[in-house]
This record gives sequence, structure tokens and C-alpha cells, in this order.
Amino acid sequence: MSQAASLMWLAVGALFFGVSIRTSAIPIAAWLALAFTLRAARALPAFPGLAYVALAFYIALALGNRGYIPIPGPAYFFVIVAITAIATVPFIADRLVTSRISGWTSTLIFPMAWVACEFARARLTPGATWGSIAYTQYGNLPLVQLVAFTGIWGISFLIAWFASIMNWAWEQNFMWTKVRSVTLGYAILVCVILVGGGLRLVLAQTNRQSIRVAVVSFPKDMFVPGEVTRIVEGRVDGNQRGLMDEKLAHLHNWFLESTTREARSGARLIAWPEQSLLVFKEDEPAFLERAQHLASEERIYLAMGMAAIHTGATRPLENKVILIDPSGKVVFSYLKSRPAAPEAAIMVPGDSHLPVAATELGRVAAAICFEADFPEFVRQIGRGHADLWIVPANDWEAIKSIHFEMAVFRAVENGSPMLRATSSGFSGAVDPWGRVLGVTDHFSGTRTLVSQIPLGGVHTLYSYIGDLFAWLCIGGLAVGVARATQIGR
Repeated sequence: MSQAASLMWLAVGALFFGVSIRTSAIPIAAWLALAFTLRAARALPAFPGLAYVALAFYIALALGNRGYIPIPGPAYFFVIVAITAIATVPFIADRLVTSRISGWTSTLIFPMAWVACEFARARLTPGATWGSIAYTQYGNLPLVQLVAFTGIWGISFLIAWFASIMNWAWEQNFMWTKVRSVTLGYAILVCVILVGGGLRLVLAQTNRQSIRVAVVSFPKDMFVPGEVTRIVEGRVDGNQRGLMDEKLAHLHNWFLESTTREARSGARLIAWPEQSLLVFKEDEPAFLERAQHLASEERIYLAMGMAAIHTGATRPLENKVILIDPSGKVVFSYLKSRPAAPEAAIMVPGDSHLPVAATELGRVAAAICFEADFPEFVRQIGRGHADLWIVPANDWEAIKSIHFEMAVFRAVENGSPMLRATSSGFSGAVDPWGRVLGVTDHFSGTRTLVSQIPLGGVHTLYSYIGDLFAWLCIGGLAVGVARATQIGR
């Protein structure tokens, strides 16, 4: 293959990769992105070929992640350099190892390396699972069922393995007698996974007890731009305190009145998004008493996303969710444990133990926003056999779709129905199989979600074995590297 043709495949692969980052609406883009990029990486000279791959990925990542990564200025481009370096490693591993291993087992090196790098990035960097290629398959519900067994790593492996098998067949000039067994084996495996996922959906219980739920979102028009940030950061001096007390009192009344309205319309569980109820720490007990009285009077469960502010403190923010039952009792009060980048310097962290509490509705759990991007962390919900999972969140417009979709994967992994209450994003009710039962977009002007949600979780293999599949890929890659090294010597 000529260098010009190889560079063309690289450009096409990078284009599809950039598209797959921005939207899950074209799931095939991810499969083609890795296939065409791997073709170029194998056909070009090792140097500068792999440098070209890194450059193409850098451009695709820089453009595709614009608006997703909340880091301003030049620091953004340094972060993209680090992400690019991780994304390039599987192509380096494929170039160094695959050519030294004969037969179909050589096709396993690239997918194992891809999963290993995604897993390492999720465990060792602040970005968690953001950027995993598995999320591009959100719309394919039969395939998404695979995460109940392997986590997202199984889907990432399948996509990368497709690229490796396609290129192996390409190098055999697509001679059917040579590639038949491997390609048919892969095709059969994919069909089994899709049919199995489809059957899992068809056989899912639909006669479960369900309850009416509601999400009351944040009325941002009460505050001028930058005012909420100043409050959350504790930057309120004595001269401003009177005005802020008045605004927060209006906010508190708005949430309590909106909650009363939804309760009297039939909602049994009402949730507020992350940091929606702003309250100065010294005023929290009085507000909590009002909320407990409302829950008791209306006989509802109330999950409050709150920001309790210690003005003047080094870490002024308590980002929490408090669940109150219909008797007015506080079931749990949970502090967020995994801060997003803008919160890290100002937030009082929690103890990393997600609450899973017994109630009349069953076992109710909660996590807050960014925490839902950590599969191993959220697995506490699956291990706790949660019958309902509440996720207060706060996004921004650029990430509203992808961040909601990522949370849906956690619901399937752990077999727990999810109520995601979000300001500046998508609020949604989701069943344990990832089917969206109701959704609203804060930016469309709809501030209230009302939906029916089933109660009761389902057991999943992932909730028991966790990221075992990813660890097996790491072990398999180590064996492949050792074997290639031995052959080389």
C-alpha cells in the first residue's frame, strides 16, 4: 500500500474517531475509526508512521473533546497530549508484538492493549471512564446488555477486535480460505452476544411494582451569572449576606412549593439535582426541619441535592444528598466523595461509602454526578442489591447527552433502576436494562420530570466479579508481550 493511501486511511479513521467522541448517534463510526487507523499504523513505517497516528488522534481528540473537558486555556491542550499518549499505546503494542505472533491469536493483541489502556486511564487519571469507546454504542441496547457481565470493557474489546480481525484479513488479501475460520468465529460471537442481549431484554420482567417519581430542577433565573459560583465557593462577605439570605429564602420556598405540587399530583418520590438547594451551614438545621415536615405531611420520599456552605472556610462546600422518608426521618445523608475538577479545591469529601438503605420501597442507594463515571466505585450499589438508585447531577449543555448515557451504563452494570435528577442537563428514569422510561432536557425549558419507575434490581455478574474482564486483558497482553519477546530473542 502506498504512503498516500495509508495517510488517507489515517485521515478517515481520525475523522470517524472525532465523530464518535461527539455523538453516539452514529455507533458504526467507532468501529470504522479503529479499523482504518490500525490499517494506517500497520502500513506506514514505524517511524514516522506512529507519530502520524499520534498527531491524527491529537487533532481528533482536541476537536472532539472541546466543551467536554472543563479545563480552560493552554492547560486543555496539555491534557489532550496525555490522552493522546494513552490512546496511541495500543497501536505501538500492535506494531511491536503482533508481527511476532502467528495465527489468529495475533488478532488479540490490539483489543487487549486497547482495553488495558482504557482501564488504566479509568483507574489512574482524574478523567475516570470519560472517552471509553464503549459509550459510543449507547443506542444498541442488545449490545449494551454485555456490560452486565463484563462491564464496558467487553464492548471496547469487541470494537477493537473487529479492527484487528479486519486488518488481519486485509493482510491475507481477504482470501476466504485463509480468513474464513477467524472471521466466522468473530461473527458468530457477535451474533450470540446480540441475540443474548435481545433475549435478556425480551425476557425482562415488566410486571414489577412501580412508583410515580418527579424531579424538580434548579431555577437558574433566580440568580445573576456567577452568583451561584460565588455562593458555593463561600465568597459571601457581610455586606452581601442580607441579599443572599433573601435570595436563598426565595429558593428554599420555590423548592418546597414545587415539591408539594408534585406530591399532590401523585409523586411518591421527588428528587432535587446536585447542589440545587443552596443553604448556609448555620441555616441547614432549620431548613432540614421544614423539609422533614413536608415529607411527613405529604407522605413522600424526598431526595435533596444540597450544597451546604461554610462561608470563609478553606473548603466551604458540602456537596450532599439527603434522603427523607414519609415519616420525616432522615434515611441517609451522603457527602460526595469523588469531586469533579472544579470542585476538588473547595469540597469537603465524603467517606467513599455509597449509601444503600432499607426503606419501604426496597433498598435505595445514591451517588452524585461525577461519581457515576467510576464503574468500580458504583459497583457498591450492585453489591448492595439496590432496588432503586438516585443520582443527583449538575451538567452543562455540551455534555448533557453523553453524561446521561454514561450513567445508563452504570444502571445496566449493576442491575438497578435509576432516577437521575439533573440541572443543566438531562434528567431521566431508567430501568435495570437501560431502557429510558422518561427524560427531560433542562435547556428546553422543562424544569420538571414526571415518570413511572419500576422498583427492584436484577442480579448481574458484573456486580460480583467487577472488572475481571479488564484484568484478564491485562494478563493476556502481558503473556503476548512475553511470548513475542521470547520469539524475538
